[in-house]
Amino acid sequence: MKTFAGPVLFLDRSDINTDEIIASNLLTELPKQELTSHLFENLKIDGFNPKSDIAGKKVIITKENFGCGAESEHAPWALEVNGINTVVAPTFAKAFRKDMFANDLMAIEIDRKSLADMFRTFGDKDTECKVVLNDDGTAKVKLIAGSLSKSYQFNVDDAEKALFAK
Repeated sequence: MKTFAGPVLFLDRSDINTDEIIASNLLTELPKQELTSHLFENLKIDGFNPKSDIAGKKVIITKENFGCGAESEHAPWALEVNGINTVVAPTFAKAFRKDMFANDLMAIEIDRKSLADMFRTFGDKDTECKVVLNDDGTAKVKLIAGSLSKSYQFNVDDAEKALFAK
């Protein structure tokens, strides 16, 4: 059974597009494995440094419309080769979400109220995440920072349930 878990990278911005995930000029020049060092190198967020903030992260928690812009399967590839297996956001670009699932990566849509609480409670802490599929078919994102722990329910469809079985 596949697990979706690990240290969290909080990206406090909406509308992060595929060219900010991985620059489009690299897509025909580099093989998949060589995308590693270029993840988010064009992303501008105050206090974010792609050279030091990405290493070891497995989960991204971010704002609305993640993966917008030109369709590119390279964006999920760049996440995957960096060890990132899960992105949590209130909304995703439709093509990006489809490409995430095609690469066996989890794209979790969470309600805005839960997302706001995640940022308020955990955004400034070293946080671990575990995505849990319950026996009754419901699912939750569990965040842990030291002794602080909180779970957030989300709707899970059959495609998402199938990812856990891989």
